[in-house]
Amino acid sequence: MNEIKIFSPATVANVACGFDVLGFCLDTIGDEMTIRKVDKKGIFITKVEGFNLPTETELNVAGVSALAMYEAVNPDCGFEIEIRKNIKPGSGIGSSAASAVGSVFGMNELLGKPFNKTELTAFAIKGEALASQCEHADNLAPAIFGGFTLVKSVSPLEVLQIPVPNNLYATIIHPQIEIKTSEARAILPKQVPLQDVITQWSNFGSLIHALHTNDYPLIKRSLHDVIIEPHRSKLIPYFDDVKQAALKHGALGSGISGSGPSIFSLSEGIEKAKNVEEAMINVYSKTNIKFDTYVCKINTQGIKIIE
Repeated sequence: MNEIKIFSPATVANVACGFDVLGFCLDTIGDEMTIRKVDKKGIFITKVEGFNLPTETELNVAGVSALAMYEAVNPDCGFEIEIRKNIKPGSGIGSSAASAVGSVFGMNELLGKPFNKTELTAFAIKGEALASQCEHADNLAPAIFGGFTLVKSVSPLEVLQIPVPNNLYATIIHPQIEIKTSEARAILPKQVPLQDVITQWSNFGSLIHALHTNDYPLIKRSLHDVIIEPHRSKLIPYFDDVKQAALKHGALGSGISGSGPSIFSLSEGIEKAKNVEEAMINVYSKTNIKFDTYVCKINTQGIKIIE
């Protein structure tokens, strides 16, 4: 096999109380990438469609992650990478992570799978760091592993897979404004009150327990962020209105997806998830901000081969 076409999914990171460690994988939303084995040694970004992103290997997150893996395996061939971006950069649903993951996953398949999922995540971290100016894996891990993932440690990298309740659905609204991850990190406080930390890890621990036990009421009581959201929400127009509308129409919880501007909600069942979508649309349709919405089940497979 010398060529592979893959679907690299969008993801939601942080999931309210799980800043930098928790994420989940979305279905139906993602990039398509073609990875091709060639005789000439090296990594080559030959095409980027959808958005204006660099084709220079060292300036593209897919290229940087691919280089990290390429240098580790030193094959007697090279790779061409074509990217069809469907996830807008700066959207908050893992655009850079999808690119970083896609290149290493495709190369790994063409090389006969010498690396496991954790090792692929470690290579992808190098590309993601180009976009966010720091190494974190809360978008990368769910894209590779699928479902919910907990990044217990980045160095050494350790990823834990968390069970997904069968009837859990995500609703996403993406306002068409851009928030750079590096800028969203810069506004965060360096110190936080101890009581907020206690509240946060209590919410986080109970959320993990709720996911293991399919306890939807506990999920609802756990999806609260008292540390990050108060600061980042100021960057997202009408965030409070959208969140309150989602909760009023049946969402278990709602919060900032990654660093924003996308806002996610989790709901029990497709009907409630669609009601939440309508409520979110109702808020933004009264503004002059363009937006997209998505409703989907949690994707438990992660990145996949489509051709």
